[in-house]
Amino acid sequence: MNVADKIVKILEEEEITTVFGIPGEQIMPLYKALSASSINHVLTRHEQAAAHAADGYTRSSGKIGVCIATAAPGALNFTMALATAFKDNVPILVLTGDNELQYRGSDHFQSLPQVDIFKHITKASYNPLNGTEAMYVLRAAIYELKTIPKGPIHINLSKDVLLEEDFNDFDLCYLCEDDLSKISDAQNLIDSAEKPLFILGAGAISQKENIERIAEKYRIPVTTTFHAKGIISEENNLNLGMVGIRSTPRAKYAFENADCIIALGIKASERTLPEIPENLIHVNINKDVLIGDCPIHGKVEDFLLEISFKKTEWLDKILTIPNELEIEGLDDDLSPQAAIKRILNKFDNNITVSDAGSHTTWTTLLKKSKAPRQLLFSGGMAPMGYGLPAAIGASLATDEKIILINGDGDFQMNLQELATLKDNNLDVIVFILNNSEFGIIRQWQEDFYDMQAYQIKLNNPDFVKLSSSYGIDAVRVDNLSDLEYLLESDLKGPLVVEVICRSENIPLPK
Repeated sequence: MNVADKIVKILEEEEITTVFGIPGEQIMPLYKALSASSINHVLTRHEQAAAHAADGYTRSSGKIGVCIATAAPGALNFTMALATAFKDNVPILVLTGDNELQYRGSDHFQSLPQVDIFKHITKASYNPLNGTEAMYVLRAAIYELKTIPKGPIHINLSKDVLLEEDFNDFDLCYLCEDDLSKISDAQNLIDSAEKPLFILGAGAISQKENIERIAEKYRIPVTTTFHAKGIISEENNLNLGMVGIRSTPRAKYAFENADCIIALGIKASERTLPEIPENLIHVNINKDVLIGDCPIHGKVEDFLLEISFKKTEWLDKILTIPNELEIEGLDDDLSPQAAIKRILNKFDNNITVSDAGSHTTWTTLLKKSKAPRQLLFSGGMAPMGYGLPAAIGASLATDEKIILINGDGDFQMNLQELATLKDNNLDVIVFILNNSEFGIIRQWQEDFYDMQAYQIKLNNPDFVKLSSSYGIDAVRVDNLSDLEYLLESDLKGPLVVEVICRSENIPLPK
């Protein structure tokens, strides 16, 4: 057994059933091992798509997504997708091939310092120099991805290391180095608070039941970040909605009037907390993102076990505030928000994936999540081209119907993955909102730069014919009546629906 065989065996032992990638020369020993394994390898058409698919796989299910590429040309195609996962703290395992060790640091064909490049867009980037080191870093990476999920972890594997047969394996046991020293300060803040507020991020999803129980028992209102939508159903009055630049009226009022904010598993970006509030308790396993005077480096679960709460009364006052967002054009023919509203109404219980663009604003505003992981999109990096491969990953992870909302511009960034969609015969319905422009760029040009629209018009292909050329059923609608009629059907993917829309400005945060 060589190192490549052992890596695949470890992945099987860790119950990793699906990986995404494209084979190549330097990673070939690992592919030989995969060919004899029970692991389902999903062949994408571009390495960026493989990493986005691994990202969607993880976001939708909480399981470890894995992506694989060969040396420099393949590996470097990962960069945009790894930066996306890194910015949103999505834990995926990244395996890349490399030339033999003797060529490290040289100008040899397809040799580049991959670890040096990746260390800026991963939580860790390893470069094992022998088989024993490869075993150690793989075991460590999987442990961390499962227990301290901060983001992608990269392992660079030289071809000669993969072929080694003389190596040692490890049985690792790590402890997270938590810092709960400020628990007593947090308890004092909570004890003195009359208006406490939870802000929940993706790092709190695993504690959904505990948090819901506490919020119900003590009548503590809850707000969420984009990526924690639905951690408590948005149909539950305890959930005030999103906080930050897209605040609902209730969430905005609660944030501005709370005397103790308990932020659990949030990254605390400027989109959520434009300024650091007083009496902030911030709990996160990633100490690098902690802010405020009461930072607690540790797991949300451990924090909740240490803290006690008291019943509060201010939720009833918050609930007297109307919470409906004012969104114009929801019944206007050809407006993108009208189309998205009807799509989401039809598929209100399905996982929805959104790419990057103006349609993402409408989707996040209109999507009512009843459970976590029902809305997937890239918040921190927002690259165009995320949607289709992420939807593929989500479909393979959950075996559910996935709804993808794309714009015409972002769809074309990774449209080649229609082939992957067809190969795997996935129940993914792709809605392409076609307004023949980069709409949000046009809006920025006009509103903030006092300029005429420049280089934003798109001369698009016939998306129906394009999809059909991949063997995928496709249909075009150009009015709300036809869209509504189509949505009355029992739609099944793979299916592409092109929706002709007009140009429309998104509501900008105030």
